[in-house]
Amino acid sequence: MAEIQSLETRQAIGRAAREHAKRSLHAEVGNVDRDPVELLRQNSAGRVEALVPLRYGRMSVSPFTFFRGSAILQAHDLADTANMGVAFPICGDAHLMNFGGFATPERQLVFDLNDFDEVATGPWEWDLKRLTASLAIAGQHMGVGRGPTGEFVATAVHEYCDRMREYAGYSTLDLWHEIVTFERMLETSDNDEGRRTLLKAKEKAAGRTNESMLAKMASQQDGHWVLQDSPPALFHPGGPNTLLGKDEAWSNTQAWENKLAAAFDAYLDTLAPERRALIGQFALQDVAFKVVGVGSVGTFCLVMLFIDSHGRPLFLQVKEARESVIARYFTADGPAHQGQRVVAGQRLLQAASDAFLGWTTGPAKRNFYVRQLRDMKVSAEVERMSNTVLQGYARICGWALARAHAKASGKAVEIAAYVGNGDRFAEALTEYAFACATQNEKDYETFIRACRSGKLEARSDEDMAADFRV
Repeated sequence: MAEIQSLETRQAIGRAAREHAKRSLHAEVGNVDRDPVELLRQNSAGRVEALVPLRYGRMSVSPFTFFRGSAILQAHDLADTANMGVAFPICGDAHLMNFGGFATPERQLVFDLNDFDEVATGPWEWDLKRLTASLAIAGQHMGVGRGPTGEFVATAVHEYCDRMREYAGYSTLDLWHEIVTFERMLETSDNDEGRRTLLKAKEKAAGRTNESMLAKMASQQDGHWVLQDSPPALFHPGGPNTLLGKDEAWSNTQAWENKLAAAFDAYLDTLAPERRALIGQFALQDVAFKVVGVGSVGTFCLVMLFIDSHGRPLFLQVKEARESVIARYFTADGPAHQGQRVVAGQRLLQAASDAFLGWTTGPAKRNFYVRQLRDMKVSAEVERMSNTVLQGYARICGWALARAHAKASGKAVEIAAYVGNGDRFAEALTEYAFACATQNEKDYETFIRACRSGKLEARSDEDMAADFRV
C-alpha cells in the first residue's frame, strides 16, 4: 500500500516545483525548428491512401481546422518545454472542439472531454496549452480582437486553477464522483445569452439518438436494414464505392466474415458481463466505413448497425487507434494495445463513459476501440458564438479539464499549490497561446504552399463526392 502524505506535505511539493519549472516559463512556445509538412506526412503514414488528400483538404479550410488536425506539431514543440513534473494519462488533444455534451449510461446529459484518440501519459500542462492555443486561434479565425481573445484564454486558465483549488479540498471519493451536468452549467451561467445557448444545446442533444440516425443513414431492403453509401463520408468497404485500395479492400467472403466475427467477440470480452448480455439482444444488420473528424481522416473507422426485436437500432463506431502523438514525444509506460490505451484513458478521465466502450484487434492486426456512434452527443458551434458565449464556453472547458485532471491524477492538491492564487500562471499561458497561434499561422502557410505546389494533395469532401456522381 502507498504511504498517504499529509496535505501540508503535498502542498509543499507543489510549491517546490516552481523552483525547477517557473510559472513564467510556460509562456515559451517550445522547439519550432522542424518541417511541419514532413511531420504531417509521418503522421499520415499507414492511413487509407485515398483518404489522406481528404484529411489535408479538411485541414486546409482555415488555420483553425489546420490546428485541429495537426496535434503532432504542438506535441513536438512542447517536448522541450518546462513542466511541473506531474504526469498522468492526459487527453492529448484537448482543443475546444474536443469537449461536448453526451448522455451517461444513466441518461444524464453531461459536459466533458469527448475525444481520446491521443490520450497517453504526459504533463498536464500540455492539455491546458492545447486548450488555450485553440481559443486564441479560434478568436483569430472569428475576427475577434486581441483583447477579447486574451480574455477567452485567461478565463479558461483562471477557471481551471479555481476549480483545481476547489478539488484540492474534495475527498477522494467525492472527486471520483464529481460530474459537470448541464443543470450545473445552467446554474453557474451568469448571463441570459449563455443560458439560452445551453438550453438549445440540451434540446438538440435530446434529438441526437440512435433512432434519429436510422432513417438518415439506412434503408430497409427485404426486411433487412442496409447503410446507404454516401462517399467519401460513408461507404461499404467491399462495395463499388469503396475508397480502400486493393491491398486494403474487403472481399465479401466467408473468411473475412469469420475474421470480423472473431474481432467482435474479442471486443465483447472487454465489456462487463451485463453489457455483453445487452448487445446479445441485438442482431447485426450491416457494416460500413465512415470518415470522421479532421485529424482522424484516413484512419480505419467502421459503423455497425444493429437492430433489436422491436426494430430499434444501435449504432456502434469501431475506430482505429494509432500511437498517440503524446507518447511519441513523452516517454512513459502504457498499454501495448492502442485501443486499450484509448479506453483506459477515457474511463479514467471522463466522469462517465459510454456503456459500450471497449477494444479489439482487427483482421489486419490494426488496433481498434468501440463506442456508440451517437448517444445524445452535441458539439459546440464555435463559429456562431458571440464573444459573450465563447467566453462562457472557455470557462466551462476550463472547468471540465480541471475535473478530468483532478480525477485522473489524484494530484489536485499539488497542482493547485503550484499554480497559486495570483495571475502569474494565467498571464504566462495567455502569452503562450498567442505565440502558439502565431506559429500555427506560419505552419498553415507552409502547409498551404505545399498543397498548392503539389507537394501534398488536398481535396475537399465536395471534390471527392463528385467522383461518384453519374
